[in-house]
Amino acid sequence: MAPVRTTCPYCGVGCGVLVTPDGKGGAAVKGDPDHPANFGRLCSKGSALGETLGLEDRLLAPRVHGAEASWDTALDLIATRLRETIAAHGPDAVGIYCSGQILTEDYYVANKLVKGFLGTGNLDTNSRLCMSSAVAGHRRAFGTDTVPGTYEDLEEADTLVLVGSNLAWCHPVLYQRIAAAKAARPEMRVVVIDPRRTATCDLADLHLRLRPDTDAALFNGLLARIEAQGAIDTDYVARHVSGFFEAVAAARVWGRERVAETCGISFADLSAFYRLWIGRERVVTVFSQGVNQSGGGTDKVNAIINCHLATGRIGRPGMGPFSVTGQPNAMGGREVGGLANMLAAHLDLEDPAHRAAVAGFWNAPAMVERPGLKAVDLFEACGAGQIRFLWILSTNPVVSLPDADRVAAAIRGCDFVVVSDTNAATDTMQLAHVQLPAAGWGEKSGTVTNSERRISRQRSFLMAPGAAKPDWWALAEVARRMGWAEAFPYESAADIFREHAALSRLAAGLGRDFDIGALAEIDDEGYHRLEPVQWPVGGPARFFAEGGFFTGDRRGRMLAITPPARDTAPGLKLNTGRVRDHWHTMTRTGKSARLSQHIAEPFAEIHPKDAAARGIRAADLVRVSSPRGAVIVRALVTERTAEGALFVPIHWTGQAASAGRVGTLIPAVTDPVSGQPALKAGRAEAERFEAAWHGFAVSAEKPALTGADGYWVLARGEGCWRTEMAGTTTPADWDAFVRTMFGAEDAEIASIIDTKRGLARFALLREGRVIAALFTAREPVEVSRAHVVGAFGSGDAGGLLAGRPGAAQPDAGPVVCVCFNVGVNTILDAITSGAARTVSEIGEVLSAGTNCGSCRPELNALLASVPADVAAE
Repeated sequence: MAPVRTTCPYCGVGCGVLVTPDGKGGAAVKGDPDHPANFGRLCSKGSALGETLGLEDRLLAPRVHGAEASWDTALDLIATRLRETIAAHGPDAVGIYCSGQILTEDYYVANKLVKGFLGTGNLDTNSRLCMSSAVAGHRRAFGTDTVPGTYEDLEEADTLVLVGSNLAWCHPVLYQRIAAAKAARPEMRVVVIDPRRTATCDLADLHLRLRPDTDAALFNGLLARIEAQGAIDTDYVARHVSGFFEAVAAARVWGRERVAETCGISFADLSAFYRLWIGRERVVTVFSQGVNQSGGGTDKVNAIINCHLATGRIGRPGMGPFSVTGQPNAMGGREVGGLANMLAAHLDLEDPAHRAAVAGFWNAPAMVERPGLKAVDLFEACGAGQIRFLWILSTNPVVSLPDADRVAAAIRGCDFVVVSDTNAATDTMQLAHVQLPAAGWGEKSGTVTNSERRISRQRSFLMAPGAAKPDWWALAEVARRMGWAEAFPYESAADIFREHAALSRLAAGLGRDFDIGALAEIDDEGYHRLEPVQWPVGGPARFFAEGGFFTGDRRGRMLAITPPARDTAPGLKLNTGRVRDHWHTMTRTGKSARLSQHIAEPFAEIHPKDAAARGIRAADLVRVSSPRGAVIVRALVTERTAEGALFVPIHWTGQAASAGRVGTLIPAVTDPVSGQPALKAGRAEAERFEAAWHGFAVSAEKPALTGADGYWVLARGEGCWRTEMAGTTTPADWDAFVRTMFGAEDAEIASIIDTKRGLARFALLREGRVIAALFTAREPVEVSRAHVVGAFGSGDAGGLLAGRPGAAQPDAGPVVCVCFNVGVNTILDAITSGAARTVSEIGEVLSAGTNCGSCRPELNALLASVPADVAAE
């Protein structure tokens, strides 16, 4: 079968993939060498997409109040409850919460229905959590939400600055493009600005380990230094910029000494950064969640943009501020007005002429007149009884939003909740009155837009299972039942795309930047074959080199920025974020055993001094708590995190862990301009979790853990489930405990018990085959997880219970390279034997690091850990 060209459903890089279906519901996946975002590269997550297509946990039919129902029954009920809610409480009692993982066509129909026909602005998105401060900063500076540059600028820059952006793990293909560019041009310099030492620092010539939330002070100081050094582009500013004098006046008080003290970095490092930025004209400043997810994220964005406007370093090759989005279609959602304070096609909700133009185009009977509630406020309104009807599409706010337990309570108390998703068992889906089965990646067709404004097709290559349908279809069907069939006549995603493109043409006539009007007459075949295309279609690849901003006076705006006072609240500063091989709440990546090999448990990075002060040792379980909640995670004692700080990943849900939802700890503090929550700026405390016993288990079926009294984490293994666990009380009858956990009352048990050492190992066999095994100890269990998982199901209970390979079977150790399943011991053996003394040689010998390259920083760290004289022996 010929491969299908489609687009990866993970981050905002927007990589092209070639998918070859196997005819059995699976598919082989590789990078598309012709796609301009990735040129054939894929990260570990993209490479494993074929492993995530199974139907486990899929919702295959609508469910109403827990019972399976037809689509007609579910949609009729939704339309009825919408009408009743609006009649009784007004349109603002309705809220819709979308996702940067739905397609542009889905987003377009949702936005049209809510803002043009239901008459409320209460349509927001989980993209509010990752890039809305970038949107707000763009709109304040440029007049529209415009990303000025392209990915090529990252490769062409002489100085590339990465601010709060761990590209190596969060956008690995961009990281690899930059690494290749730096190798080709050794004079290129990379600066990483981040409180943590992340994998991205492996590429850095300079790492500024600033205190959290001091970015605005850093860039105010840069602007002051730009003026002091005479680096202002006075001609560009005079012709194209307003607000210059006010911005510079606010920045002048930020001399280098004050900035260094405020940011907690050395004067020498700060001066080196300023020299690299000012002394090289081709500068790109990349920013991501470390900037955006802050109570002052919009000001941080504008502090960065100020420096580029003041120097005219924008819109030319290798120059400009560059926002990297977190989700595959965060940009597409922005294009169609998928935020509560925006209209479609980058038109302004606050502008009466723009509202009138959209209302006329849609023939809308109830055009919204004011912005709606942003994400955090939307769920607070649910809790206050103001939102009576809530529809959540393709996202899991019970895990991802701050103060997550309060969000769960708000949803639980809402009069009527609809959730559309592929997964039947998310934390959020469990709270729905109506559950709708959504078509997923590979099953539906549409477009997404990546971080450089490039629109790419997602194409279907699998039949949608059961009764699953695209989100746009369900939304349009509800609109028809509300009496608006003529306005929602869509029979395909292509129909929606044509309307979306035609509206963009109207918006371009009103002076907006977003213009794909040249595609408004595309036919179905042309849509099917649509190549990746950057907007504005037929226009320039970059914006603002010669001005032409989208403000009233066509001038860019610099803003006077006042950095916040230093946070001196008690407790450890809590930072949250992603890990390399997982994505959001793991509804997709959690299906791949390979992707759980690198990091299988939630963890807390804690500095050695903070750990010692709290009696926490490496691999201990720790309880991380705040006034709002607590999680139990594994301690990772490391200097990668600064003293006084913690880092905890965001991915673990109530389905995957007993207490891993880090959103429960975070206060609902938001940026006053963008409404983006400060997900990296909570306060927490950590203490050792005292467990009576620890365990590691493998089993053919998912174990019953609801009655566990301590800690558990579930992950996929190859052909099995693997579980880490701990208990606060030791079971009185281990045999009964094991049988109950694994639902194996009739199984034979083989056991090894060492009472003196506090060790016990159990294997359950049925018809001579091992169906489950449990290893317990007083301390964290020391067995080779890879060996146990690999040996599972072999029937050799004795070999399995040994917990380690025999002498003739070397232990590969924990996996470092997920793409080729290469363990740390295998890599160290190659280094110490002298077979591999560089990352390239490791790749030649073991293949590690030669596919997505995400593990290359760890390979470098392993090389550095082996003394040169050892490696030379």
